[in-house]
Formats: sequence, C-alpha cells, structure tokens
Amino acid sequence: MSSEKKHVFIIGSKGIPAQYGGFETFVEKLTEYQKDESIQYYVACMNAKRKRFKHNGAKCFNVTVPDVGPAKAVYYDIAALKWCIGYIKAHDIQDAVIYVLACRIGPFIGHFKKQMDKLGVHLYVNPDGHEWLRAKWNGLIKKYWKISEKLMVKHAELLICDSMNIEKYIQEEYKQYTPNTTFIAYGADITKSKLRDDDQKLVDWYKKFNVKPKEFYLVVGRFVPENNYETMVREFMNSDTDKDFVLITNVEQNKFYEELREKTGFEKDKRIKFVGTVYDQELLKKIREDAYGYFHGHEVGGTNPSLLEALGSTQLNLLLDVGFNREVAEDGAIYWKKGNGGLSGLIDEVDKLQEEQIKKLEGKAKNRIKTSYNWAKITELYEASFLELF
Repeated sequence: MSSEKKHVFIIGSKGIPAQYGGFETFVEKLTEYQKDESIQYYVACMNAKRKRFKHNGAKCFNVTVPDVGPAKAVYYDIAALKWCIGYIKAHDIQDAVIYVLACRIGPFIGHFKKQMDKLGVHLYVNPDGHEWLRAKWNGLIKKYWKISEKLMVKHAELLICDSMNIEKYIQEEYKQYTPNTTFIAYGADITKSKLRDDDQKLVDWYKKFNVKPKEFYLVVGRFVPENNYETMVREFMNSDTDKDFVLITNVEQNKFYEELREKTGFEKDKRIKFVGTVYDQELLKKIREDAYGYFHGHEVGGTNPSLLEALGSTQLNLLLDVGFNREVAEDGAIYWKKGNGGLSGLIDEVDKLQEEQIKKLEGKAKNRIKTSYNWAKITELYEASFLELF
C-alpha cells in the first residue's frame, strides 16, 4: 500500500462521536483539531450502530462486545487490537502506529506484540492513572491491573503520559525497562456556552432542581469513593453556607450512594442535591459557568478532564491538595486537606470573598488552560509524536 498516509489506530476509548468520558473526548478533539492531513486515524468504537463509518475524517470501526461484567473492557481492547492487526496485514500498511489508551490488556500484549513486530507496527500506550488504586476493585482485580500496567509499560515503544506526575511514576516504578516516555497534557475548552441566561432549557433545569445561578457549589464526575464524595458531603454539611451543593453524577443503582446516605444522612440536608447526569454539553458548560464554586476531590490518576473543564469555566475552584491537582491548576485554585474542618472552614471563608478576588483566581485558572491545556496545541504535539517515526 502507498506510504503517503501515516496510519494511526486508536483503541481503548468507547469511540466517537464522544458522548461522555475522558478518552472519548480526547479522541474526538484529536480528530476534530487535526492539522496534518498526512495522518489517517482509525478509531475503535464499542457497540456502534454502524459497522464502519467516518467521523472528523477518522475511519471508525465497530467492535461488538458482549456484556461480560468487569472483563468487558478487556474483551473490547483485545477484539479491537485483533481487528487493527488484521487490517494492517490485509492492506500491507507500513510503519503503522497502534495507540492503546489505558493498561487493560497487559497479560495478552506480549502475544500481540510479536505479531506487531513482524508487521513493523509501533505500539504506543497511554498509561492513564492508577487504576489499581481504585476502591471499586477487589484485591484480585487490583492485582490484575498492577500486573497489566507493568506488562504494557514493558512492551510499549512510547508511553504518552497526560500528567508529569504519572510520567515520573512510570520512570521510577519501572526503571528496569528503561521506559521511553513523553508528556502530552489532556485538553480543555474555554469557549463560553452558547446558551443565554434566559434559555428555556437552562431555566427549566434550574426550576426542576430549585437551584439559582451563583448560589451553588458544583461537582461533576464519576460517583466512586476515591473521588472523595464522602469528605465533600460531610464537610459541606458542617459548613455554614446558605448555598446549595449540586452533584452531577450517575447514582442510579449505586451501592456507594446508599452507603454514603447511611453514613452521612445527607438527605436531611436540603442544600445537597444529587441531580443525575447532564449529557447536553452546552447545558453542562453553562451550569459550570453559573456555579459559585467547584469542588474537586480526585486523588487517583493523572490529569482529570473534569478539573480542566472546571478551570476553564467556573470562576472559583476548590481542589483537594494532591500533586496531580497542583500540577494542573497551580495558583489558579484554592486547596483543601482531607482532615476534619479542612473543606468546611474553606467554604465558610470563600463565601466571603470579594468579586475582585474571585475574578483574579478565575483569570489565573483560564490562563493556565489557555497556555498549557488547549486542544490545538495538544493535537500538534500528538501529531509530532506520530510523525517522528516516519
């Protein structure tokens, strides 16, 4: 086959067009902002309605995955990898890159790497965050994730880390493999929402949940223990604020939600409002803009997309004081510790901030996104990484 095009296969996201989720948004933006037309992207999509289709110029292919519980993502990545190798072989593609997002298939990668080497295929990996630390996994699954990470690092030609902290961890933890790593951040969008203040969609949403603009704190993210929802809820309940706490997260049939309710009794505090998910991106952006402040309690993993979105749209950001968060926000946010009174005291303090102080923080946060986390710049860095092989 002609070598005019540089062929890059991306697996590990649920696919595009992106609905929700970090890796999905990354692939969406990488293809949307593509500058170098010599690159042809191929994107794996889980249970898509069409077998093959194009989106943002990328050739998307469906991978049908049965519901096999926690193993579903592993099954999906293996099936997608097999498809890529088969396609590369059938079309005699030279110097292709397969970019695997996350370290789910480490125990199987050695077998596939032999096939890839025969075809001259380059394996790139995004190690993501510390999956093996997540509270939702039992001991056995945590052990699997750690081994899987180790083997993905061992076999990758290049590891693209979206956090400097993760890159440092990979270099130190797996120095026996002398891993080849680079840092390319995740991106965020700082354009304002297209919705006006009087947009019916927005007005209806506020009415439904009895919330007012600039009269609520916000959190958006997966409802899992390591995001410190318990600390945030407890501390908020202990604060004197008369603002609401709006949680945009999926809690349906969630065991952790019931546990949290039993532990904290949050349903007795009328300020705390679990409002479900918001899939309309313009509405979500407008809600972010209208929040008085944003809470971020993540402590597992690298650059968190929800944090970047918050820094790009919410004026005031209150972040858990860990290295990952400080790396991203620097002096564009205020930080809290997990101990008793850490966040509740801070809430009472920031409730009294002057408009000028809030605007100063907002300016620093937005500038941080503009200079270090904009999608156009990130896409250029990725394209350079893919093209340096050729």
